[in-house]
Amino acid sequence: MRLLRRILLVLAILILLTASVAGALWWYYHPTFTRTGPVVYGHRNGEALTLEVVKPEHPNGLGIVLMVSGGWKSGTNSFHPWMVAPLLRRGYTVFPVCHVSQPKSTVMEITDDVSRGVRFVRHHAQEYGVDPNRLGVTGGSAGGHLSLMMATRGGPGPATAPDPVDRESSAVQAVAIFYPVTDLLNLGASTENLHDGGPPKSFVKAFGPRSTNLAVWAVTGREMSPIYFVTSNLPPTLIYHGDADTLVPLDQSERFVARAREMGRPVELVVHPGGQHGWLTMLWDIRRFADWFDRFLKNPGNAG
Repeated sequence: MRLLRRILLVLAILILLTASVAGALWWYYHPTFTRTGPVVYGHRNGEALTLEVVKPEHPNGLGIVLMVSGGWKSGTNSFHPWMVAPLLRRGYTVFPVCHVSQPKSTVMEITDDVSRGVRFVRHHAQEYGVDPNRLGVTGGSAGGHLSLMMATRGGPGPATAPDPVDRESSAVQAVAIFYPVTDLLNLGASTENLHDGGPPKSFVKAFGPRSTNLAVWAVTGREMSPIYFVTSNLPPTLIYHGDADTLVPLDQSERFVARAREMGRPVELVVHPGGQHGWLTMLWDIRRFADWFDRFLKNPGNAG
């Protein structure tokens, strides 16, 4: 009887601890916020381009643009605020930016469109309560690629553009992303690589009808590859990548980081052992993204 009581006591304690942990996690991933949108920031191929404004209870005056994109496909239903709870907990206002999915839009058009999304946020920064000169960007996979496109190719728009939004800069001041594509011309061991010098096999249509022309692809693939545009102005960049990723191999991030270090830029690669194209604890890793943004957006002098 005494043994049974002890077993029941241990079970009760375990159940209580489990419930406490589950409750704490539920609380953490359900912060208080206001959500505004969808806000139309442009149009493409007859469809509205939209973003949202997710403002935490205690905003810190800084903004993070989230590239809502996987396989260069996007949609408002792809975003849920719990995904960025660690950022909201730190006070960051998050701007999920959506685009028209490929193949209806090409990756080139998508890049232009999310660039406008960043410009739109910057143009309305005062309205949204964020500093236009301190914007971070985040995303994963295609969203990571688009983030790096902003990091490497973002900049001021044409001063003569009739729309004032288009005159704004699409540059970002800090980056924290998951497993990005960085070099479309050298896919390495990716399962998308046909080893024929062409585009990723599942995304041929995403790069337009001429992407199978290798001479055209040599230009397009380079233009859409962040690794070829790393300069001494690259913002501080944090990348998380799994070493078992066969879709976007770790080599994509390793070579990008090596190039960034050659340019003397603050960059860090965190390798997730056994991580494939996504892993269960990614949501927890976003706390480290928040640390990165704290380090370089709250204190921009750290960027060098």
